[in-house]
Amino acid sequence: MELYGYWRSSASYRARIALNYKQLDYNYIPVHLLRDGGQQHQQAYRQLNPNGLVPTLVDGQVILHQSLAIIEYLEEKYPTPSLLPGAPRQRGAIRAIALDLASELQPLINLRVQQYLKQELQVSDAQKQAWLDHWFQQSFTALEKNLEEVSGTYCVGDEFSLADVCLVPQVFSAERFGIDLGGYPLLQKIYKGLLELPWVAAAHPTQQPDAEA
Repeated sequence: MELYGYWRSSASYRARIALNYKQLDYNYIPVHLLRDGGQQHQQAYRQLNPNGLVPTLVDGQVILHQSLAIIEYLEEKYPTPSLLPGAPRQRGAIRAIALDLASELQPLINLRVQQYLKQELQVSDAQKQAWLDHWFQQSFTALEKNLEEVSGTYCVGDEFSLADVCLVPQVFSAERFGIDLGGYPLLQKIYKGLLELPWVAAAHPTQQPDAEA
């Protein structure tokens, strides 16, 4: 099994956490999003992933892109330990938080959006930061309220799940972009606990072979 990814990519981060949690061996192949004009745009990689994004999972004859699709594939093929534990109501809450983070927030703040803002729309650094602040704050304000309703030790109850897989990379990104997290005490508490889990710690961007100082 091979995972093509970038150390600082939140989507790649999700896939690494899921693979680690399920204790699956994989070969990590770095795709540098900034070097050589963006290695994700090179023809060899585009043959694997026409979208030119990371991550991409190769499992024998199976080639998958999109982190949530990769994780669902792993969940179906390797159901234990589960990333969708509990009854239907709990699994629904897990999926909702995961989608809020991975499908609503992350696409608005990822690299290609930031590059478009700077290169094509020529916004200032201050304007780009205002964009990031707005979308992070809007997402995390709603998330904090949701966590008040459904969280326990983890995002949903007391079992690690897909919601936690999606939370960790987005809070990491928020810290990286200097987002004020003071208004989200529950989010911060859960995040700090998650970072101590061995399968999460091993997936941290700074622990990857392509990590840069």
